[in-house]
Amino acid sequence: MTVKFTKDHEWIKIEDNHVAVIGITEYAQHALGDLVFIELPKMGAVFSKGANFAVVESVKTAAEVYTPVTGEVVAVNNALENDFDLLKSESDGWIAKFRMTDAAELEGLMDQSAYQDYLKTVE
Repeated sequence: MTVKFTKDHEWIKIEDNHVAVIGITEYAQHALGDLVFIELPKMGAVFSKGANFAVVESVKTAAEVYTPVTGEVVAVNNALENDFDLLKSESDGWIAKFRMTDAAELEGLMDQSAYQDYLKTVE
């Protein structure tokens, strides 16, 4: 499963049937610090690429989470509301799953190598 990244520090993995699994990167988690609240999207909500679909709040700041693709929310990781540390998990750290409407939107995203190069420009 290929992982892609955005300049806003979201990651996206594509599952079968054009389902996109979306979370925030380790860089974003570190920048936020200790989390105190997460606002998750509603099941069935539809978001356009680049739209804010979740909010992650820490003791330092609140950060909007943007969707890298257009689609409908088909799953929400409600466990995050009770355990913010799950965001750091490779397997359980996703925020929401979207049924993508346009797979071509993935083309502008970075692979792991390009994202690592990008991080050198923002640190």
